[in-house]
Amino acid sequence: MNSINQQTSVCKLPDMYAGLWNRVKAFSADYLIISLYILVLVVVSYLIQSIYPAILQPLFLNPLTSQLTGFLMMTLPVTLYFALSESSSHQATWGKRWQGLKVIHVNGSGISFGRAVSRTLIKFIPWELAHTCIWQISHSGREPGLLIQTGLILVWVLIGMYIGTLLISFKNQAPYDWFTNSVVVRNISNH
Repeated sequence: MNSINQQTSVCKLPDMYAGLWNRVKAFSADYLIISLYILVLVVVSYLIQSIYPAILQPLFLNPLTSQLTGFLMMTLPVTLYFALSESSSHQATWGKRWQGLKVIHVNGSGISFGRAVSRTLIKFIPWELAHTCIWQISHSGREPGLLIQTGLILVWVLIGMYIGTLLISFKNQAPYDWFTNSVVVRNISNH
């Protein structure tokens, strides 16, 4: 208990909270891993499509099946990568570890898997909303309607809100940090 109290008191120092630039660099490194995963998906899909041309068509017949396929093939694995990494003993994804950052509960303890999943799902709302809008556009064959345009605008409003709150909050918290009582801090044990 004493180490949690010490860690909590250390984390109250403003310079211990990870700022935007460190978090962007960490996410960029994580995106390299995500990009490699996407590359594997594309290669495997291409190989399957070249051997069995009609096998993937049912997965992308309409916006709903496309959204579900995209969620199961992209969003779910990426969410699990973040949630499993941030709830692990490292308390960080590969990118955060590279930047010397970790995700902790505001009380100084590590976050649970459930909290990490919630944090990641909230963080990825703009990403999933963008996917939803793009699937609607790709299947409609016409210019996006007002609802889709509004959805795409909302994506950028949410991203702006995430960045803005991170920049102005004392603990450099984005809404997904607030809602899950978590903070991203510099991992002083690594330095």
